[in-house]
Amino acid sequence: MPGTNLTREEARTRAELLHVDAYDITLDLSGAREGGTFRSTTEVRFSATTPGASTFIDLVAPSVAEIELNGERLSLDSFSDSRIALPGLRAENVLRVVADCAYTNTGEGLHRFVDPVDGETYLYTQFEVPDARRVFANFEQPDLKAAFTFTVTAPTGWVVVSNSPTPTPEGDDATQVWSFEPTPRMSTYITALVAGPYVGVFDAYENGSQHVPLGVYCRPSLKEFLDSDAIFEVTKQGFDYFQEKFDFAYPFAKYDQLFVPEFNAGAMENAGAVTLRDQYVFRSKVTDASYESRAATILHELAHMWFGDLVTMEWWNDLWLNESFATFAEVVCQAEAPGSRWPHSWTTFANQMKTWAYRQDQLPSTHPIMAEINDLEDVQVNFDGITYAKGASVLKQLVAYVGQDAFFEGVRAYFKRHAWGNTRLSDLLGALEEASGRDLKTWSKAWLETAGINILRPEIELAADGTMAAVTVVQEAPALPAGAKGEAVLRPHRIAVGLYDLVDGALVRTERIELDIDGARTDVPQLAGKARPAVLLLNDDDLSYAKVRLDEASMAVVTEHLGAFTDSLPRALCWASAWDMTRDGELATRDYLTLAVSGLGRESDIGVVQSVHRQVRLALELYADPAWREEGLRAWAAASEQHLRTAAPGSDHQLAWARALAVVARTDEQLALLAGLLDGGVTVDGLAVDTELRWALLARLVATGKAGQAEVDAELERDKTAAGQEHAASCLAARPTAEAKAEAWASVVERDELTNYVQEAVIGGFNQAEHRDLTQPYIEKYFSMVKGIWETRSHEISQQIIVGLYPSYHVSQSTLDVTDAWLAAADPAPALRRMVIEARAGVERALKAQQADR
Repeated sequence: MPGTNLTREEARTRAELLHVDAYDITLDLSGAREGGTFRSTTEVRFSATTPGASTFIDLVAPSVAEIELNGERLSLDSFSDSRIALPGLRAENVLRVVADCAYTNTGEGLHRFVDPVDGETYLYTQFEVPDARRVFANFEQPDLKAAFTFTVTAPTGWVVVSNSPTPTPEGDDATQVWSFEPTPRMSTYITALVAGPYVGVFDAYENGSQHVPLGVYCRPSLKEFLDSDAIFEVTKQGFDYFQEKFDFAYPFAKYDQLFVPEFNAGAMENAGAVTLRDQYVFRSKVTDASYESRAATILHELAHMWFGDLVTMEWWNDLWLNESFATFAEVVCQAEAPGSRWPHSWTTFANQMKTWAYRQDQLPSTHPIMAEINDLEDVQVNFDGITYAKGASVLKQLVAYVGQDAFFEGVRAYFKRHAWGNTRLSDLLGALEEASGRDLKTWSKAWLETAGINILRPEIELAADGTMAAVTVVQEAPALPAGAKGEAVLRPHRIAVGLYDLVDGALVRTERIELDIDGARTDVPQLAGKARPAVLLLNDDDLSYAKVRLDEASMAVVTEHLGAFTDSLPRALCWASAWDMTRDGELATRDYLTLAVSGLGRESDIGVVQSVHRQVRLALELYADPAWREEGLRAWAAASEQHLRTAAPGSDHQLAWARALAVVARTDEQLALLAGLLDGGVTVDGLAVDTELRWALLARLVATGKAGQAEVDAELERDKTAAGQEHAASCLAARPTAEAKAEAWASVVERDELTNYVQEAVIGGFNQAEHRDLTQPYIEKYFSMVKGIWETRSHEISQQIIVGLYPSYHVSQSTLDVTDAWLAAADPAPALRRMVIEARAGVERALKAQQADR
């Protein structure tokens, strides 16, 4: 039985048979305040190439009330296993399905949320990958595009937003009806509906005769924090940049951005109605890195309006291209758009996105960028660092290879040729080949059809006078983990080599060359005879995708002077290299800690600072020799406190160091400092102890046993919001008692009542690195429940549990052994097996790193 899965072969067969013209969808949301189910009526018009053939339409619903095909009633038994069988098709067909669909609290389908501040109900849809079928019957695959007409009944006073412009509602009673105009042809997964008493702020993008209405929405309880002017500014910069580069006007009638509660992802590119997680409406002070991240998300989704919505992948094996292009576009727009606040966006990309890619590409589940997607379960676990970050890195490499002008010339031709249609990778590569004159088949095979990360190392031979007699770039093939898909190969790279010298205490680039490298060894004759620089940096400007190592002399200079680089990107590349070496066991955790403590004081890029904070904590918790771990944690806590006290008052760095201390404080004096900041008895000049920082301080006090239920209840009384409830749930699960752990486990595993966000909070509180003794008894319980969770919970909910409750902090051979025994005996589904194998790989890597740290 297929269940909610769909194979690529089934989709291909159905696409060959059908052409879908239009959907008319009527939804009755008048009972949304009570929850339960809602009436969904779908009429779909489609043609069949083979009259008399049979097919099926997708629907996930508790019940169906009516199925009518071409005027004939079908038995309700035709609905089974999330499909409705459609026999005896005609050349032209009309299908009507009336169903009772369910509201969800998992962030999938039609999510229902009640705001504790005003008691009102808020709805939004999330359909990618296959969840439009939770709201209306449809042919759920990206290449069966159609026009969609939504008619929605909802409580009077609500706001209802969809892909088409919002009409004036009709009716004066307790409910009203919104009748939307048909959409252009689009895939099911980018249709959308958002409904509830949301509030909006409005503007317009104007460019000559072009007028695009803009809207930004959130819940009333967040309205005071909604900085709509900043959001509109970034959005308009994106419109200007993308329309110029793509030479194709924005293709939809309006552009709304809706900040919605309990959203699983960062955002979703619904055509003309983008949904974003409402944590992007900042209710407390955040650093500029958070604003940069939000701007990147805004631009990412806007780029999807062209690449993904206007032109859409034929099947999910090209998901990588969809997401990689949007990721590349977001970064290049931030770097180049006039007026952008973040021209250093490639630094952030190198420090965060590529670090994610490098981690993902070293897991046993690593795969070529062009992944084999056989069914929907494959794609649901493929929203990973390869699909987003490695793919975008490779696109950046491609731009360096063909030239940016030729790249965008090819993209322009691609949009014009395939507007409103579906494509494959070959369609884009063909357009780029035409524009650049380069044959990309060899490039594609090397970069898109192979897995793993090459390592680049410099070999420097010095002459008698100390100059460089010869410089060679040595390329190593990826060391693919056992079971990984793809072939380990040496690839062609377009890289820059930077030469840096100390000038008045600063590391300044004195020369840069750019070259192509290929094979195991590539000589760099341009550097022969030149003075040996203080630092020789391969892949300067981060043009390629590779792990970079420094020669011994350069590493010594970087260790002492990392913060002295005058530009942020080479600093980020060196930080990333040091972190990668730590993960690979080439640099001891204690040495990485030394580097962080000495280098962060001069690091001006707040995004880099916060990334290193996270990495140091992870290294100390997982990669440090257990016998030395506490000493390292105390050293890091002391450094965090010192930087907190010496940072510029009110600065982003001060806030970042306060948050770093709030997760690592361990001495009685440090914990007393946190308690004093929380109760107001202690102040640090310039530090605003606002709502989110208060919860961070309290979380640490609870986890160390310095606060408990009473303090959590008191803080929740101050913050009676959904976010407050989530923080409180996390704190209660973090109490260092067996009873607290048992209750947290039961609420997640034994009961299925928590919303997606509350469940995530409870899991985060339960699984604390310092609570290994308390969570030890749950290792056996984990493996006894995990398969059942996968089979009975939704994808998002089960993934949270499977990944979040894996015993990652129990770094031991015993954890590996019990995992291996389960993998051998349980016969898990491929997607479940992948999640567990990835978690196991983290423990295996940590064991090796701990050995290196000894």
